Amino acid sequence: MKEFRNPRDVHKPIGSYSHQIEITGNERMLILSGQVGMREDGTVPEDPLEQIDVALENILRNLRLADMDVEDIVKLTYYLVGEVDTQKRRELVASRLQGHQPCSTLLYVAGLASPAFRVEIDAWASREG
Repeated sequence: MKEFRNPRDVHKPIGSYSHQIEITGNERMLILSGQVGMREDGTVPEDPLEQIDVALENILRNLRLADMDVEDIVKLTYYLVGEVDTQKRRELVASRLQGHQPCSTLLYVAGLASPAFRVEIDAWASREG
């Protein structure tokens, strides 16, 4: 079982995320390697917002293959190279996550595995059973 919480004595989340998620009971965990904004055909869009969208789609595809869905995500870590419009990023993520608010961390980094990559997102998911 997952319990999503935002304690009263910690500031309100500044985005679509939860401060903590407690996992108890008979849960199975899925931990994904960082997913980049590379499409199935190997192409990488130049726009970092498109890369976020593709990376999130790659995460959702991984989840489906493990018989999980977006609401099973408990933690996302975003690695961004360079600035990305904060409001547009938040709107895109909220739309892709369908209002789900897992724990979240965002880091700005100097580079990723290829200069073409501006975005990498890793994910943890948990589902009962």
